[in-house]
Amino acid sequence: MTFAIEIEKKHIQKSERVKSLEIHPTEPWVLVSLYTGTVQIWNYQSQTVEKSYQVSESPVRSAKFIAREKSIVVGSDDHFIRVYNYTTEEKIKEFKAHDDYIRSLAVHPTLPYVLSCSDDTMTKLWDWEKDWACTQIFKGHNHYVMQVAFNPKDQNQTFTSVSLDCTMKMWNLSSSDPILELEAHSKGINCVDFLTCNDKQYLITGSDDHTAKVWDLQNQTCVQILEGHKNNISALAVHPELPALFTGSEDGTFSVWDATNYSLLNTQVSELGRIWAIGFASLEDSHILIIGCDEGMIIGKIV
Repeated sequence: MTFAIEIEKKHIQKSERVKSLEIHPTEPWVLVSLYTGTVQIWNYQSQTVEKSYQVSESPVRSAKFIAREKSIVVGSDDHFIRVYNYTTEEKIKEFKAHDDYIRSLAVHPTLPYVLSCSDDTMTKLWDWEKDWACTQIFKGHNHYVMQVAFNPKDQNQTFTSVSLDCTMKMWNLSSSDPILELEAHSKGINCVDFLTCNDKQYLITGSDDHTAKVWDLQNQTCVQILEGHKNNISALAVHPELPALFTGSEDGTFSVWDATNYSLLNTQVSELGRIWAIGFASLEDSHILIIGCDEGMIIGKIV
């Protein structure tokens, strides 16, 4: 099966620098966090901004939907996590979560948990049913922790973290000690995602060494190096339905790779500068790719 991006049908939504994207599971919404400290809910069907929140005067690097609570959770460079009800637009919680920039958030799919990671080198677990109490702190990295992601297997009881210390670590929610650590790259790691293929589980990491790597978690080995970008890999994402994975770079390009044999299928120039986030949506039985860049978003059709 061959993939490409139909650039003739793409829509460009200009904005300030986009730092993260999150797709709502049922509504045609993209949650967009901006370097200006604003968070927007953008409707990709009508191509309009539905809601906008001026969260902070500092950049917002991560924002996530908690759809079952009809809320969003936002982490910013002022070290605070804020929670908003997206129906009433009311701010329902605000608290200092870290001692440095908050890089990434991850929402547990079934339990009332949110993970946050920071330049303070720590990852923390928050329980919103306990008034957002911190119930676990995960220490072990010695540089900025750039992203965290729950493992879709293991009933989501484990998660991964990647750091500018060049390591990837796996953790169990019940323990503050890592259960696996890999020296994954020669330079810092910016992004991570899980890939399941032929009943085997892999991890994809993207790095300042300009490569992405595919890791066999069971054997703890690198099975493929994805090369071609000319600058730091700043975003990556595995498509939830198609056998494809996407990488985005500070060189201003994004690439599509076959998730079964890791061959390069397509590379495109973003036209909006460096790439910071990649997301996927569905619209009228079509697969939609959304890319967050220095100068806004690109919305394209995957065919």
